[in-house]
Amino acid sequence: MASTKAKPVGTGDDTDMFKAVSLNRVSQAIVDQVKTLLRQGRLKPGDRLPSERELCERFGVSRVTVREALRVLEAGGLVDIRVGAHGGAFVTTPTSQQIGEGLADLLNLSPLTALQVTEARQVFELGIVPLVVERATDDDIAALRELVREHQAALEAGDYTMSMSADFHTRVAAATHNPAIEMLVQSFHGPLLMSLLEAQVVAPLMGHRGTEEHAAFIDAIAARDAERAMAIMREHLQRTADRVSHSD
Repeated sequence: MASTKAKPVGTGDDTDMFKAVSLNRVSQAIVDQVKTLLRQGRLKPGDRLPSERELCERFGVSRVTVREALRVLEAGGLVDIRVGAHGGAFVTTPTSQQIGEGLADLLNLSPLTALQVTEARQVFELGIVPLVVERATDDDIAALRELVREHQAALEAGDYTMSMSADFHTRVAAATHNPAIEMLVQSFHGPLLMSLLEAQVVAPLMGHRGTEEHAAFIDAIAARDAERAMAIMREHLQRTADRVSHSD
């Protein structure tokens, strides 16, 4: 079998690829250099970075600093640290889940209001309805119907929560079969839940009508009726917007 051993980058004609960094926030400066090289295409997934010793010499820093930078890159999904005779730091690409989690952290830490979140939902969730109508499979529709059944049972038992509503909207986005859309919706889950909880303060019994609209929305999707699906979702989201506007 042919060897798949990766060739280290930054050797030969590429000896000037990495540059010494200043002592101020040195580990972050190393991280920024690697990110820049990735954007420029000078580093590609599968490339092996020089050894820690070589990186120390190139950057002019201690091994502790290099290891800290590598840990940051690994946490960001930009490198994969392998051990053993053929180990080292290998360039990789972050998964959609990692990117989504990063976006979620930014959103959850931002001073967003429930009304701002709901306005964003109106733009985004109405925008994806045509894709859902076009691309939703029988399995998607069956999964959404099962969610509605679970939510109706929870309402009857008094166990319904706003997270169930958020889960329904996240599953609708998955029916677009577009990983970028799924990633964005998953990262928006925290702010979405926050806005729904604020709406619930204004309307403590919300859930019954929303679940009915969820069921009607699925029927429109199954019938491939984009106009009907859009109308249901528009009314559904507008009611939440009205509630959170009173809350704000």
